[in-house]
Amino acid sequence: MDRYTSKLSPAVDYGAGTYLLVVAFLSILGNAAVLIAAAWRHSVLKAPELLTVNLAVTDIGMALSMYPLSIASAFNHAWIGGDPSCLYYGLMGMIFSVASIVTLAIMGLVRYLATGNPPKSVFPLLGWGGYGPEPYGLACSVDWAEYQHSLNGSSFIMSLAILCTLIPCGVILFSYAGIAWKLHKVYQSIQSNDNLPNSGAVERKVTLMGILISAGFIVSWTPYVFISLWTMFHSEGKDSMAPIVSLLPCLFAKCSTAYNPFVYYVFRKSFRRELRQIRMCCYQGCWDAVSKMTRGERSEENSGAQKTGEE
Repeated sequence: MDRYTSKLSPAVDYGAGTYLLVVAFLSILGNAAVLIAAAWRHSVLKAPELLTVNLAVTDIGMALSMYPLSIASAFNHAWIGGDPSCLYYGLMGMIFSVASIVTLAIMGLVRYLATGNPPKSVFPLLGWGGYGPEPYGLACSVDWAEYQHSLNGSSFIMSLAILCTLIPCGVILFSYAGIAWKLHKVYQSIQSNDNLPNSGAVERKVTLMGILISAGFIVSWTPYVFISLWTMFHSEGKDSMAPIVSLLPCLFAKCSTAYNPFVYYVFRKSFRRELRQIRMCCYQGCWDAVSKMTRGERSEENSGAQKTGEE
């Protein structure tokens, strides 16, 4: 059987394609709203907020560059494009995933430092490591099975795991644990002071938002990490698990790109206010355009009627 042919039933493929279509729509819509709101207030953006913009760019970049190919392949019941598109898909997935987790690590570190007072991804193109189809046949990623088969593959995967997963996750955990401890100490010191509770509440709210964003990313990718580890250390590699078992963690990981805008919407009043202003401006712009068009048509009708009367 061709390794790019789906190992799943057509019904499962269509369900996966529909799910990815919904995730892609929500991801593009939500992250586009974040970017539009940032552009709306670009003159007053603070440096830490640029990390939020960067995270939205990575999420929408993943949705635009990867999901259409994956959706089309799911409805086609076979991967489209063969090895070249597999290389492209795997490369985009690695670039945007690494960019996201490094951004989250930097966000956590910035928050930690504030409360106290991107890795290269193209090595398989140069012959180090490689990309290949997922076990279910409808997506591509790092060829985890190469860990046991060659020093080239194992060295690449270990470097990727340490530099792009373990270290960023360690930074995230260290940063937010440190923030939680500092906030606890600050809260204890101001319990008797009625003038400062609002400041502490705002700080806790911002920190909670950062924790939820980071936790959402880590939780959504954790099942995929376990599947990858199983593939790495099991002697049969990709053939050691049922295709449907390998599909579900991949689908769950994809939802990470649609998650962050909902967190922003719930925790940031300014984001909700900016979206309302943008909607009002869009509505007003459309209304002005319609009014202008209507006035133009009436003017033409009146002009035509006047000419008819003169004749």
